[in-house]
Amino acid sequence: MTTRWNSECIKCMAHKFLGDYPESASEMERMEYMRRIFTILSSAKPEEGAPVVTDYILSLQKEMFGYSFDFTEIKRSFNNLMLAQEAKISADIQSSDNPIKRAVQYVMTGNYIDFGALDNVDSDKLFELLSQAPNQEIDEKVFQELYTDLEHAKTLVYLTDNCGEVVLDKLLIRAIQSQFPDIQVDIIVRGMPALNDATMEDAVQTGLTDIAQVTGNGTGITGTFLPKISEEASQLIHRADLLISKGQGNFETLRGCGLNIYYIFLCKCKLFTKRFNKKQYEGILTNEKYY
Repeated sequence: MTTRWNSECIKCMAHKFLGDYPESASEMERMEYMRRIFTILSSAKPEEGAPVVTDYILSLQKEMFGYSFDFTEIKRSFNNLMLAQEAKISADIQSSDNPIKRAVQYVMTGNYIDFGALDNVDSDKLFELLSQAPNQEIDEKVFQELYTDLEHAKTLVYLTDNCGEVVLDKLLIRAIQSQFPDIQVDIIVRGMPALNDATMEDAVQTGLTDIAQVTGNGTGITGTFLPKISEEASQLIHRADLLISKGQGNFETLRGCGLNIYYIFLCKCKLFTKRFNKKQYEGILTNEKYY
């Protein structure tokens, strides 16, 4: 059994959620909420990981206070922000010596748009990181393995993560389709609202539905937790020759599953910078077989 729950996640989530209650909550409600947060954090199963535990906490907030933060407008805003950059970034990808590699660099960088891992997502910081995307280091050995797998694959499943960055996912998928037109590509988004993660609404807004079949995974977990996703999504994932998985949340929930998954994400929190010996906002391309 893969252990996905750890002390760093407990500290981070306690900091993030312990005081996350409405100002109108009574002292009794606040105390009860905190007690239940501690119960959730202390009773999480080793294989569940932060995205699953986050879902428990968001459900608790809805149960106790009758609300869940609505990211709809934030998601539309970041989708539009990235759609405005699409033509410029697409031109850079297409003019590069290796369009797929360049697209991977942008996809890594776009993973900054993460309201789950970061306390603040700043558009100026996003643009700064995007301007530096061509300098993101990529493990050449892993990239060559990805390229070889793309050459031989008949089916590819692409697991998305956050709003906004799905515009960059679209550009990577297009680059792959251009070079390997015989690959059948399926895209999976979250099945229900999950912080600022991409759902079908975001897929439609950003044009993902124009380039491949898009499927919701049936859950509102900020990752891809195989025991809880829909049968349709599960079949797509397990039948695929190759999977590309975006974001820390997908890595946290899928690591150890044994499938042929290439993970792409930006290291944003202490757990990931320590695990991969990277600085904050440096990118990772790796494969499931190494974990």
